[in-house]
Amino acid sequence: MKTLEAVVFDLGKVLVDFDYGIAATSIMARCDGRGCDLKKLIDQSDLLIRYETGLLTTEGFFAEVRDASGFLGDVAEFGPLFGNIFTMIDSMVAFNEALRARDIPTYIFSNTNELAIASIRERFPFFQNFTDFVFSYEHRSMKPDAKIYEVVERVCGKHGDAILYIDDRLENIEAGAKRGWQTIHHLSPETTLQRAKALGLPAGGGLRFEV
Repeated sequence: MKTLEAVVFDLGKVLVDFDYGIAATSIMARCDGRGCDLKKLIDQSDLLIRYETGLLTTEGFFAEVRDASGFLGDVAEFGPLFGNIFTMIDSMVAFNEALRARDIPTYIFSNTNELAIASIRERFPFFQNFTDFVFSYEHRSMKPDAKIYEVVERVCGKHGDAILYIDDRLENIEAGAKRGWQTIHHLSPETTLQRAKALGLPAGGGLRFEV
């Protein structure tokens, strides 16, 4: 029997869904009409990767988007338009609440950026119900690089199969599995929760399952 001591959640597509098309439409409505493909510019682009790796500040990211798109406002106006793209995945949030109610440490581990996190913190109270957070832009490293997985282990103080990791990206899951973490490849809330139940989750007083 092995005691599971921490549950690590990815954020996007696991706890919240997102759609950069919403941001592109909102931002374009405040542009000068030069015809920039805004969704291509901000959705999983090289520009976004540099921002989420901490190579660009929020001000630097905004400046590049403004220069390419002709955005007419300032960064204070841009931030909410860019960040308001998320919807909560209720069943996964409820799963975290059940774990926390039993004093099980939970963590968010995400490739993300400052504007996204500011928007989520403001709009979703559930975000406060985690033990700690590891964000790519704060550590200048993105999943699946080994460096940021080491950060997770330092933050939670656990290693190997004491950690259960849930992520929708297979390459990220594989990087965790290489470190000996227990993993669930998130395909849907239903399949993830079924897998979690098979591991004995949630349960009070620590989690135990066969390994």
